[in-house]
Amino acid sequence: MRTRIYILCILCIALLSPAMQAQQKNRAVSRSTNEIFILRGSVLDTETMKPVNKVNVEVTGGAYTKTGRDGEFRIEAKVGDELVVKSEDFETVYYTVKDKQRIRVEVRPLEEAIALEQMQDVEEELVSYKTYLSEAQSVYRRDAAAGVDQVAKALAIEGLSSQERAESFKLLGDIYSFWKQYDLAITNYKLSIKNTPSTAVEIALAKAYYNNKSYQESIRLYKRLESKKLTPQQLVTVKEGLGDAYVATGDYVTSITNYEAVERTVSELNKVSEAARVRTKIGDAYDQQGAQQEAASNYNKAAQLSSLEKTESSVRAKTNIADYYSRNKSYDAEIELRKSAIEDLSVVAPDSISNDDVITTQKQNYKIGFALAAQNKYDESITFLNKSIEEAKRKEDLTVETNARRRLSEVYRDKGDIDKFKEAYEAYKEVVDLSYNRKEQEISQATRFAKDITEQQNRIISLEKDRQLNESRYQLAFQEQELVKARDTRQKVIIGSLILVTALLMLTAFAMYRSSKKQQYANNVLALKSLRSQMNPHFIFNALNSVNSFIATNDERTANRYLSDFSILMRAVLENSEEDFIPLSSEIDLIKRYTMLEHFRFKNRFDYEIVVDKELDVDAFMIPPMLLQPYVENAVWHGMRYKEEKGKLQITFAQKDEETAVITVSDDGVGRKRSKELKTENQKKQKSKGMGNIKKRIAILNEMYGDRISVAVSDIFENGEGTQVQLFIKKA
Repeated sequence: MRTRIYILCILCIALLSPAMQAQQKNRAVSRSTNEIFILRGSVLDTETMKPVNKVNVEVTGGAYTKTGRDGEFRIEAKVGDELVVKSEDFETVYYTVKDKQRIRVEVRPLEEAIALEQMQDVEEELVSYKTYLSEAQSVYRRDAAAGVDQVAKALAIEGLSSQERAESFKLLGDIYSFWKQYDLAITNYKLSIKNTPSTAVEIALAKAYYNNKSYQESIRLYKRLESKKLTPQQLVTVKEGLGDAYVATGDYVTSITNYEAVERTVSELNKVSEAARVRTKIGDAYDQQGAQQEAASNYNKAAQLSSLEKTESSVRAKTNIADYYSRNKSYDAEIELRKSAIEDLSVVAPDSISNDDVITTQKQNYKIGFALAAQNKYDESITFLNKSIEEAKRKEDLTVETNARRRLSEVYRDKGDIDKFKEAYEAYKEVVDLSYNRKEQEISQATRFAKDITEQQNRIISLEKDRQLNESRYQLAFQEQELVKARDTRQKVIIGSLILVTALLMLTAFAMYRSSKKQQYANNVLALKSLRSQMNPHFIFNALNSVNSFIATNDERTANRYLSDFSILMRAVLENSEEDFIPLSSEIDLIKRYTMLEHFRFKNRFDYEIVVDKELDVDAFMIPPMLLQPYVENAVWHGMRYKEEKGKLQITFAQKDEETAVITVSDDGVGRKRSKELKTENQKKQKSKGMGNIKKRIAILNEMYGDRISVAVSDIFENGEGTQVQLFIKKA
């Protein structure tokens, strides 16, 4: 008994010490945030863990140095500075200084750097469309930005056919899907289908919807695809995709129906491994539904099928079944399946499987060790945990290595071997520190990656909009030329036919009147497209400024979440950008998300309230997209930004009468007059393009569709403070 108490005490001290040290460390950092000190560190090659010399190390806007032969460097810095580590031989690493502790920066060499540089030296006009796409295909799995850049160059070539543009946007969708940027993948798959409809691209779009957790959109598209003429493999993909989507929404009965249809088809095609994999999905659905007997039956059938072939699909089936056995504490059955999966992996080419995959050898050895430990078979557990650690080290899988070392220390502790426990726990702490440093680098690089990718995608979208605008202008010019020819013909007929001169003159006048009306309508349509093409970049520019500012003042995780919400908003804006009017309900969703993002950034500056009258039928009224955003933006930036105390923003949607809805945007800010006085000279020189575009859009839409929109702006208080904007929307 005393021995057990002693062991528990040692364990508590070991676990609590890092936390106590971290607290003391944080207090020390807070006292010396602005203090300049000598930061020491080293730069190591990730693959060989050897020091890298002659590496440029600099503090953004500050000191500079380089590493010596031992890879060591010293540089003046302070907490919060951004450290830039760069060389032509590896990708640039950005590291934020957290404290005065020594740091270790790992860099990954750039393979084929010389080949890429030579490729960029080739004159662009000599590079064909196919060459750009081929280069993108070869590099995007290693370098997403390089792949996107090559596709952008292909799209910039003039005279591409609709099929070629469709291929380019499809490849962009594949690139973004591979790098898990599913919202951007959706946008590009849609552009591909818009240029040239394709069943294969629609299936890829449905998968992207599912991965983006847009399950209802995924289900709708899959069900629409069911009615098309599909190949057997496409039908299998569609049915399995439906099954996955219904599982995600909790509709297990419908998911099982679709999985069973897939299982029958692949069985008829003698695809045993595929049948085993689908059987495990059926078992999963029954398991989540709580039908344990049916789940066990399907898992057993899957286990029998998976033993007939050695393929990647059969390995996945075995690991899924093993997970089921683990949940039900059937450890012997679990261990047997995992050992069989490891044996099959040696035949299936294990090096082609990424560390993120659930079927890797190191993960299976770790889970076997875990299962053996649960049975108190400590010596056998230690053997498999060590195998997992060695495999994880070889493949640089820090996540599995960390988990395996932690579990190994726990096994030694439970076994009563205190010396081995201490040794294993120290090794675990070292790996945790290494994992933490690498994770910081990955977060920093992921933030920059998302920003760079979004900027490149915006450039591609702008390029496509410009192309569409030029095509529209060409069509209008062609129509004008045709009208001129028709008018000349009529004039010749008039001169040659004096008898019909009066009738022809009346006919010509009527035709010219109709032509003028058509021309005026076409000009209005063109003007609206032009204003929309200005509106979206204007909104994107302002929003990205907010994102940049937020990233500069907050931690990376919060910034990533902000970027994720921003990307969802951008997708909705882009989807509505081609419409003159959208339902008021859609505009309410957009303004709610936009106001949420602004409040997320300026929580201490204002509170807001959005009120929708229950009597208002939001689907009965139509409104131009993004009409409210500039008014809300003005209220935040020009009304409440200059206010000393916390402000209040209120947006209400109500029904004035049967045919009219009224939208009110009010704030208790400093007011329009005071806001102008507080502007800097540089700000006074700049004109508000957003408000100007809104006025022009309203004027054109009222001319085309009748006076359906009106705006009234007024001060709320007698002293000029507070601003109220009222928009009156009439039914179509």
